Amino acid sequence: MRFSEMMERAVQARKQYAKFEKEKYGANWTNEELALGLVGDVGDLVKLVMAVNGKREIENAREKLEHELADCLWSVMVLADAHEIDLERAFARTMDELAQRLHAND
Repeated sequence: MRFSEMMERAVQARKQYAKFEKEKYGANWTNEELALGLVGDVGDLVKLVMAVNGKREIENAREKLEHELADCLWSVMVLADAHEIDLERAFARTMDELAQRLHAND
């Protein structure tokens, strides 16, 4: 799947969640609440990484880790869309900057 297709699916899923939130709670999550959701997901991610590496006991940790990584990626994509950030371009630029910095240390 291409990155643009991933973004499209992430945005569509967010629209479905927004509809659910509006119906159930009367309002959509704000960008700040979306970011807080990501923080919670990252906390879960850390616990699963620890489990996969033998520092915690969580049943089906590897499978759950796959899911949580995808959840975190989805949250990042949704936040980028909400803030009108071209995440693909930003990622490429950041990787270029990182490569230059690492190359300068050679």
